[in-house]
Amino acid sequence: MGEEYEVEIGPVAHGGHCIARTSEGQVLFVRHALPGERVVARVTEGEEGARFLRADAVTVLEASKDRIDAPCPFAGPGRCGGCDWQHAKPGAQRRLKGEVVAEQLQRLAGLTPEEAGWDGTVMPAEGDKVPAGQVPSWRTRVQYAVTADGRAGLRRHRSHEVEPIDHCLIAAEGVSELGIEKRDWTGMDSVEAIAATGSQDRQVVLTPKPGARLPLVELDRPVSVLRIDERNGQVHRVHGRPFVRERADGRTYRVGNGGFWQVHPKAADTLVTAVMQGLLPRKGDMALDLYCGVGLFAGALADRVGEQGAVLGIESGKRAVEDARHNLADFPRVRIEQGKVESVLPRTGITEVDLVVLDPPRAGAGRRTVEHLSSLGARRIAYVACDPAALARDLAYFRDGGYKVRTLRVFDLFPMTHHVECVAILEPDQKGN
Repeated sequence: MGEEYEVEIGPVAHGGHCIARTSEGQVLFVRHALPGERVVARVTEGEEGARFLRADAVTVLEASKDRIDAPCPFAGPGRCGGCDWQHAKPGAQRRLKGEVVAEQLQRLAGLTPEEAGWDGTVMPAEGDKVPAGQVPSWRTRVQYAVTADGRAGLRRHRSHEVEPIDHCLIAAEGVSELGIEKRDWTGMDSVEAIAATGSQDRQVVLTPKPGARLPLVELDRPVSVLRIDERNGQVHRVHGRPFVRERADGRTYRVGNGGFWQVHPKAADTLVTAVMQGLLPRKGDMALDLYCGVGLFAGALADRVGEQGAVLGIESGKRAVEDARHNLADFPRVRIEQGKVESVLPRTGITEVDLVVLDPPRAGAGRRTVEHLSSLGARRIAYVACDPAALARDLAYFRDGGYKVRTLRVFDLFPMTHHVECVAILEPDQKGN
């Protein structure tokens, strides 16, 4: 900890850092650096003799042409951990993310971009193509940590320490206008601000420290307020609606109790379009929507398969299932089951489907679920992934099950961070290769 090395920065790696080696050959995962640079890297985590060390670039000796001054005053070594690439030009960020996806595909699935039907580009969302030095304000949900003296901030990288801030550049306008950073949150552990897309709904979710009383929430815009019970994690309504109304693909979706919805305002529509263009649903199709959340893809599928078709959604979250059933109540041929996919899917007795959408959590679907899906004979499968490593592992399992990747699209729905969203379309491999 604290030891410094002068190093040449190598390729980008999954996780928002680049790889370097000390003169003794020890691997460093270096944040705040760019490939090709020469920097002084200070160790932030790791022990002597460890397989690798984590470090920050604290001095740049030879800068990359892709480097810019970070637009955010809270970014940099030892500061806010929310963004990984504030110091890189926007085009360079997307190129680095593409290199990470390509490396994960090759290493974990043995696929080249060409074999995955991908041209190597990472597409920005509509409106996000900004000049160097500017930052798109996209994050419609921001979870602020709170300092001991009640100031709102964001956590430092791989740390519980809080960086107090007075403004988050990537926060959407609907979040910023609440003025969370301007008030005292003494007694709170965290404050999450949500600004819905397609409605004026605003919500604040408070997590108090043990024994603390809730403050009177007076913000710069009308909001509903929820509280998370620190003892059991249950969500309780304090005042206002217990949900926000989101909009995508021409439909309105209720999302309750701070539940999951895509964070970028353009993400839901972008992903629905990519999935439907890849699947090409037909009237009368039978479809599965796995890890279905509040029913985004199930609703899009139901619209397209018509009254003769059917959609089964599976979701583990109880409140999300309630919301999905409410959101899709006008489709009599849609059914939503609660439980883990790996447990519920075998119990359904389904032996054949036409289409599958799966949008699993960051860990991926896993071998067992992929094997089951491969046995159902779907004409096409759409895999939506927020983690390229989990996607690549599961694509290898699908290949073992007789499916190949037809197309892959990669979207930069998390500018300034290392995260990307991928949509892979699979189909049966008729040639067995």
